[in-house]
Amino acid sequence: MEKGPFSVEWLAQSSRGGPQPMAAARGPRSPPADPGTLDSPADRGDPGHEAEAGGGAAPGRPRTKFSAAQLQELERSFREQRYIGASEKRRLAAVLNLSQSQIKTWFQNRRMKFKRQTQDAR
Repeated sequence: MEKGPFSVEWLAQSSRGGPQPMAAARGPRSPPADPGTLDSPADRGDPGHEAEAGGGAAPGRPRTKFSAAQLQELERSFREQRYIGASEKRRLAAVLNLSQSQIKTWFQNRRMKFKRQTQDAR
């Protein structure tokens, strides 16, 4: 039985950078993406993405350090409504120069903080 280009063996070899089976080189399939051309999160120069000193964090996007003005606006919005809608998320992202994903994550984390605070108060 001939192994196809997406067999377990092929995936294991391609992830290690080893030779690929002949079946993978045969077909008119597009070549795998060159990892050197992919845009990594660390390469992006978006504002508000300074890494914090100290470390040991998992590799990937550096921790976002929000400015005092950004936090003030996020907290104000959270006091009004704990769950953010799509239009408010877009507005905050534009006003604060952050991505919608960062806004969404901040709200998720803030809700968890609020939940811990209310549980500790009981």
